[in-house]
Amino acid sequence: MKRIAFIIPPSVELLDLAGPVQVFTEARFYGFEVDIEYYAFTPEPESTAGLGFGRVAHFTEAKLGESDLIFVPGMDFEYVSSIQFGAQRPFFNWLKECSEKRITICSICNGAFALGMAGLLKDTECTTHWRRVKELQIRFPQAKVQSDILYVKSNNIYTSAGISAGIDLALSILEDVKGPLFTHKVARGLVVYHRRSGRHKQQSIYLDYRNHINPQVHEVQDYLIENLSKENSIETLASLVNMSPRNLSRVFKEKTGSTILEYHTLLRKEFASTMLNNPEYTIEYIAAQCGFKTARQLQRILKIKTQPAEKP
Repeated sequence: MKRIAFIIPPSVELLDLAGPVQVFTEARFYGFEVDIEYYAFTPEPESTAGLGFGRVAHFTEAKLGESDLIFVPGMDFEYVSSIQFGAQRPFFNWLKECSEKRITICSICNGAFALGMAGLLKDTECTTHWRRVKELQIRFPQAKVQSDILYVKSNNIYTSAGISAGIDLALSILEDVKGPLFTHKVARGLVVYHRRSGRHKQQSIYLDYRNHINPQVHEVQDYLIENLSKENSIETLASLVNMSPRNLSRVFKEKTGSTILEYHTLLRKEFASTMLNNPEYTIEYIAAQCGFKTARQLQRILKIKTQPAEKP
């Protein structure tokens, strides 16, 4: 079972810690098997908001393997700039040893400075909170510090921008492990939209068109994903959410930038493209599973390069 170790440093920023923790906690609700563990490198750490944590296990007690992850959340910058922080050499050495074991090391906000102190940012693309980008580059001149980006994955070193960007990084990690549809369910459970990194060029129909909070439109989108083989008439969808067909069509286009038919077609194309990777499936079987009446109809749809609608 995968383990995720969250480090609780002194003067930790609560959302830096709680955001990614909640992502993986929500993922467990949907069946993701993972152990979430907490460690510290000083006795009884306290958050910047004054919330104490009591005794937390020392990082040397962690038993981590190659497929596991470590998260280092951000902390008060005065502490990061202090002699006390610089004196945490045993912790920095441990981070380096974990990286050498191919354990993935993740930082949120100025937690990147701990990775820098461990020597993990040398010749490595990385990022941090926009207020600290310049300082990170000055203190670690061999790092390839990126600005205006949510997170960066460079080999087994993952860094993210400040505060809520840690949620985006955690969701991205979850997508790598469990896929976009599972990640969408988790993001919806958290009532957040999975914002992908600016350099993440791949699009996902399961995650796109979700930058809204309209519960009726989300319900229609979820229904379409789970019922691709059905006809899914506008009347059926409208009755599902107690709206008139005309009003549903208007609201759906307003919230997603796409018509229901365009969105449904994109879902079918995505699912069909995935099924085509299985040589045991005939084109007729795939067409039926995607709700097409004939294989020719599916083949014609697959040849059309549908451009994603412009999202509001």
